[in-house]
Amino acid sequence: MWTERRRRRAQLLHLMAAAAVVVVGSALASAQEAALRVGFYRATCPIAEDVVLAEMRLILMEDDTLAPSLLRMHYHDCFVQGCDGSIMLQSRKGKTERDALPNRSMRGYDAIERIKARLETVCPLTVSCADIIAMAARDAVYLSHGPWYDVETGRRDGNITAAEYVENDLPPPDSNIIDVKTFFSVKSLNSKDIAVLFGCHSIGTSHCGPIQKRLYNFTGNMDQDPSLDPAYATELRKLCPPPRPGDNDGVPVGGKTKVPLDPGSNYTFDLSYYRHVLATGGLFQSDGSLLHDPVTRGYVEKVANASSPDEYYADFAAAMLKMGRTDVLVGDLGEIRPTCGIFVD
Repeated sequence: MWTERRRRRAQLLHLMAAAAVVVVGSALASAQEAALRVGFYRATCPIAEDVVLAEMRLILMEDDTLAPSLLRMHYHDCFVQGCDGSIMLQSRKGKTERDALPNRSMRGYDAIERIKARLETVCPLTVSCADIIAMAARDAVYLSHGPWYDVETGRRDGNITAAEYVENDLPPPDSNIIDVKTFFSVKSLNSKDIAVLFGCHSIGTSHCGPIQKRLYNFTGNMDQDPSLDPAYATELRKLCPPPRPGDNDGVPVGGKTKVPLDPGSNYTFDLSYYRHVLATGGLFQSDGSLLHDPVTRGYVEKVANASSPDEYYADFAAAMLKMGRTDVLVGDLGEIRPTCGIFVD
């Protein structure tokens, strides 16, 4: 788990970075966004998106539990050094992003490599790993009964990676709303974007580790988060006993219990996540934190009571587009490599 010292260091780094963004970020972001566009591969690989979608259909037919992980991969890739595919890089010394604690439960690397290999047979050295991750995330949502949305492409791949970047750039699941807003603001994402993008938790599961503090030692006095619905907490306690010596990041040595992020609908992308958060406080402390800010709470209440998903789906498409522009490599920057998960050492 993230230590308090590491959390404070991350907050300091983010505040410093935010100040720098004010000075140089706007001009750089504008240049990057201009280089991205829907249909970037129309001339060089017109079937690229069709190939990705066809492979994703097969991948999720074989294992539909990969959908939330591939969506999560895009988020983790973009928040750490930008949407540059660096999450795929490997190290024999365990020093890459995928080796960092928040990514140790990540799945789907083989799926991205499978899609990349298929594209290499039809359009060699053309489609970047970063773009494949972005398209696969969109298709994961669509194939989980969610919306289809256009994905801007044109990213190139980075070849620099470090495990410590992950813990500095990703808000941990026990974040409060101030922490969440700090991490997201550095990526030029506002309070509405936070509320919208947290809807990604509509699909997927978690191990017990990220919620054990919330259940058993919220303030360090062996207590429970008072904002968590008592009946829901009782159900969680049945699934997730208190941590014991020998547990590894909340994954007991004797088992790997998984808890749905959105009970009853954890593999269908819909609005029930927001109803769940409003009724129970959500699974993670960060989910519940949405209720502690007027903007994010207002959005949760609006979506939870919506009669149609259309407005949320439009907001989701816009927020994913915005996140997908984060610190991208375009033009002559970065590279297009034949495989995504090359070793850096």
